[in-house]
Amino acid sequence: MKKKTLALVLTLAMAGSLAACGSNGGDATSNNDKSTSSNTSKSTSEEKDDKKSGGVSLNVTTTFGGNDTNQKNYQDAIAAWQDETSNIVNDSSATSDETFKARVAADFEVGSEPDVLFYFNGMDSNSFVEAGKVISVDEIRKEYPDYASNMNDDLLGASPVDGKNYSVPVNGYWEGMFVNKAVLEAAKVEIPDANTTWDEFMDICQKIKDAGYTPVAASLAQIPHYWFEFTIYNQLSPTTHNVLPKSVDDEHGKAWVAGIEDIKDMYDKGFFPENTLSGTDDETFQSFIDGKAAFLVDGSWKLGGIEEATDDIDNFTVTYVPAKGERKSTDIIGGLSSGYYITKKAWDDPEKREAAVNFVEYMTSNEMVTKFAQTSATALKDGADVDESTLSSLGKDGLAMIKGITGISGAVQDQIPTECRVPVFDGMPNLVTGKVQIPDAVTEVLTMIENYTPSEAAE
Repeated sequence: MKKKTLALVLTLAMAGSLAACGSNGGDATSNNDKSTSSNTSKSTSEEKDDKKSGGVSLNVTTTFGGNDTNQKNYQDAIAAWQDETSNIVNDSSATSDETFKARVAADFEVGSEPDVLFYFNGMDSNSFVEAGKVISVDEIRKEYPDYASNMNDDLLGASPVDGKNYSVPVNGYWEGMFVNKAVLEAAKVEIPDANTTWDEFMDICQKIKDAGYTPVAASLAQIPHYWFEFTIYNQLSPTTHNVLPKSVDDEHGKAWVAGIEDIKDMYDKGFFPENTLSGTDDETFQSFIDGKAAFLVDGSWKLGGIEEATDDIDNFTVTYVPAKGERKSTDIIGGLSSGYYITKKAWDDPEKREAAVNFVEYMTSNEMVTKFAQTSATALKDGADVDESTLSSLGKDGLAMIKGITGISGAVQDQIPTECRVPVFDGMPNLVTGKVQIPDAVTEVLTMIENYTPSEAAE
């Protein structure tokens, strides 16, 4: 049975929470069948047919690497586009982490940026925008009027630098708590649900530990940010979470300190893996798959990674991260935080310009967005029809979870320049072991943000 997915649900939630999110994409049509917003303008697809270029080599970098859900979809799409156009993609995609972000930033700084970049909106891309190294959607539309015409412009993720849209999104994201059912059954505890409180969750974790299992799969050495996000969210609400503190002593500064203290409390109770201060994300993920750990907080992109990593997908589900305070468990982190950028380098090259536009249009067509998004959010105008019979049980659980949301907030970390996250993200092992005081680390982050000059970073 086909069901209209999350467009209406997420749009209503956006209005209620003032957070940016969308839904799963629209009617599955090919790139050449895209509807146009104007009958008087020549469509990009028609222009492409008139002067189809071949043999152009595009350098493309995306986050569709590692165990990203859409890695295979992305590779298949590249192969199809190359066959269709005779163009070539030199792909340098990788897993999205702080190392990847640093690499991309360094490439821009030395003039080695790709022609097309699938990357984050907001703080991570501000330096590219300020330096004039990426082209706005409006500028592209002056030559290609129907560029991204299948998208809702209000959901594209405008840059905080100038309020203009620079990227075209594919799928958005949600974050939730994946569950290994076998571990919970062995520990004789129930799966947390929309009504599970934080204190009840701590009790569940203790019982799992007492049964000989690790409650929470997480590498605090490499990927601390999901727990950073939710433990801070637990001190705030969907309308206040995505606000940077001005000082460690204001409402949001105190929320950051209290949130990180909850992570430290979890560490002190032994709820993380024994190697959480040195192990990699891949290692802790594998412990979850292997039935050594019960819970894994991660994003919607992890769903496909779990499907590929196990032959028993029915043993896994996803639920809400338990809450306390004003936040409800059904208030989630989510949004449309990434999209395809065309760089000035490609735009200034006549052959690459057309190929880059063609590539982005192909990758953001209704058909492709629907394939990539599945149970996550999109900016497509018409929404998407997803055949639930094609989803795994985990995919269906993810869809059901999203339908129960009461609020959405973007990740507050997206407001923090990468360099300024170091005292908390890289320093999380020191915070949970007490080697560095949490208020001191938060103060250091806020001081770094205050003194941060993105224009200098982009030079």
